Amino acid sequence: MSNRLAGQVAWISGGASGIGAATARVFADEGAAVVIADVGDATGKQVADEITSNGGNTVYCSCDVSDGDSVAQSIATTVQRFGGLNIVVNCAGIVHVGLLHEYSEADWDRLMGVNLKGIFFSLKHAFPHFSRNERSYMINVGSISSLVGQRATPAYTTSKGAVLSLTQSIALDYAATGLRCNCVCPGITDTPMLRKHLNTTPDPDETLRQRVRRVPTNQAMRSDDVARTIRYLACEDSAGVTGTSIIVDGGYLAAAEWDTADDPPAAGNDT
Repeated sequence: MSNRLAGQVAWISGGASGIGAATARVFADEGAAVVIADVGDATGKQVADEITSNGGNTVYCSCDVSDGDSVAQSIATTVQRFGGLNIVVNCAGIVHVGLLHEYSEADWDRLMGVNLKGIFFSLKHAFPHFSRNERSYMINVGSISSLVGQRATPAYTTSKGAVLSLTQSIALDYAATGLRCNCVCPGITDTPMLRKHLNTTPDPDETLRQRVRRVPTNQAMRSDDVARTIRYLACEDSAGVTGTSIIVDGGYLAAAEWDTADDPPAAGNDT
């Protein structure tokens, strides 16, 4: 690695698994001090211990991003431990499968609290520390559902569309302070949350195969693929990039119709 994040302090919500955990590993490898903020205490501590054993500077902090006091305390702990805050990655997210008329008010509120309100809380409590920096970075993890609809996940799709809009607003309102805010929109990515969604179908593996057939690269994204894009937006490699989204989806949104089952394998593909 290049140590391009040396001297930086990063707070990563949802860092106990999936894209968040991959981002924590990539950031630590690049020299950042990393706080993993999550409600998954066992897995969060495991990821932090793994990174530390490999020479990284990482701690776990229990945090419910839908609770403002919890976020405030987590960010305060970050600053107390590492002396500042340069990067916030909002990766925490949940999904609820069902038709809108089947939702309870609690279902809707819980999802919006995690997927959307958590970003509000992180900016609110991180900004006093960001304002002391020449440059700061916020990366919000959206989805291809930030840009298009998806069946049977109306609250999730709504929240991810709002994540992109909120990212743009933050970028505009805080640009003069040195904060750059961007959104990463993953496509079909093999994470625990995707597996949870797939497990609501009769044959999860077959459902995944059918979905991947709609991806021109003929594979699900890996968490590491998304994490490296987040790293790009968390340093001056992406100087001048703010208020926008980067789609990491294997070409999914580039085509109106696609079925890789009808295509020959790509050159160099052994499958």
